[in-house]
Amino acid sequence: MAAFGTSGLRGLVSDLTDQLVFIHVRAFLRYLRDIGEYQSGEKVILGGDLRPSTPRILTASWAAVLAEEGKPQFAGYLPSPALAFAGISAGIPSLMVTGSHIPFDRNGIKFNRPHGELMKADEAGILAQDMQVAADLFTEQGALLHPPLVPDADLHYLQSYQNRYLDFFGKESLAGLRLGVYQHSGVARDLLVDILAAMGAEVLPLGRSAEFVSLDTEALRPEDTVFAQQAVAEHQLDALLTTDGDADRPMIADTTGRWWRGDVLGVLTARALGAQTVVTPVSSNTALELSGLFTRVHRTRIGSPYVIEAMQVALAAGEGPVVGYEANGGFLLGSPLQQHGQTLQPLPTRDAILPMLTVLTAAKQQGIALATLLDHLPPRFTASDRLQDFPTRLSQQHLDAFRGTDNVLNLAAFSQTFGKVAGPAGSLDHTDGVRVTLENGTIIHLRPSGNAPELRCYSEADSPEEAERMLRAALQIMHGWRH
Repeated sequence: MAAFGTSGLRGLVSDLTDQLVFIHVRAFLRYLRDIGEYQSGEKVILGGDLRPSTPRILTASWAAVLAEEGKPQFAGYLPSPALAFAGISAGIPSLMVTGSHIPFDRNGIKFNRPHGELMKADEAGILAQDMQVAADLFTEQGALLHPPLVPDADLHYLQSYQNRYLDFFGKESLAGLRLGVYQHSGVARDLLVDILAAMGAEVLPLGRSAEFVSLDTEALRPEDTVFAQQAVAEHQLDALLTTDGDADRPMIADTTGRWWRGDVLGVLTARALGAQTVVTPVSSNTALELSGLFTRVHRTRIGSPYVIEAMQVALAAGEGPVVGYEANGGFLLGSPLQQHGQTLQPLPTRDAILPMLTVLTAAKQQGIALATLLDHLPPRFTASDRLQDFPTRLSQQHLDAFRGTDNVLNLAAFSQTFGKVAGPAGSLDHTDGVRVTLENGTIIHLRPSGNAPELRCYSEADSPEEAERMLRAALQIMHGWRH
């Protein structure tokens, strides 16, 4: 069943029929018309990732824009932040066909208003639109009878996004570095190589895949961990870089071959960019507060719309510079930044390119190895994974045992279930799922995914080994909930 998830419309490919896509894209544009952000004859920019189902969904979206008397523009297969940047720069709506990091049998659409991402409050306005369409446009299975022809991509949208970073960081700012790019099936696999090479680095493209790879930055596959260790050692790399499928979540490994956690990357990026206010979900590593590097920290529910909303509140209150990041590594820029006479304009949507370039250039400017940047942070380590094919209903049922009206009973229930993992529970946070700080200071956080039937688990401790041990022990207990 297709529905709005943490960020955009998501569902099984089999559920995302041409008819369902057509209906939702028309409803999106009708909603924008109602609030004065779209009118007939205006342009709408479309793009997509490299999933096998994306071209068909793009075609159905194209047909819907035409039906609403819009002028669709094809930006090509490009990163979600590049698509959003194009729409924001032009002040027009845009939509990205992508399932981001979720498995290839799923897909979705990420909608952007002319000034930025669709917010959670907008979803009701879309769903309230008339969802009826002429039946003679589709087969009984919901396929378009006369799909339109989508033209070749207008490459200037991608070039503008590339120039955004080349202009800000400088074309020789990474000279002397030897960098690998784990390409797999990420939509930024060629763009990332081009940007790094233009910044002066020696770049080795590695691991390109003809099959779609579902790379989740918060639940790495064992083969991704092994790949990083082998690639860094074999090719003597200063760093290895990659992204998830639509390039809004980064991954970077240093000379040890260990992938950095996204929330650690976020803290170091915010520091290097001179941020004073940082917004991040409750699931992110508490090294952010423990570091003492920032004037203000705001915690939110998980999902970029919540981070963006809190960034807007901070900006309205006169705080700044304001940035945001998620535990998956996606970085959001709320304020313009100045560096060496160049200005980087805000991009309030998850971006994978900015954080990786920021830490690389910071290390290069300081004349230190990338891993040395980690010395600036307190020793707090996180680990995360998920149980797949775990129905959301079942997840909520089990989590309800820890979020009743009596918090003493909630703590006792959690201690009884997970106490053998790391000791008694000390306090609970119900901002998003169930996040428990244990009496010994370690953390266990459980929440259902907003994008797929998965139950996620995060752990935090003072050593990577303890965080990983806690994670595996907690997942073993949660696995028993299936029965």
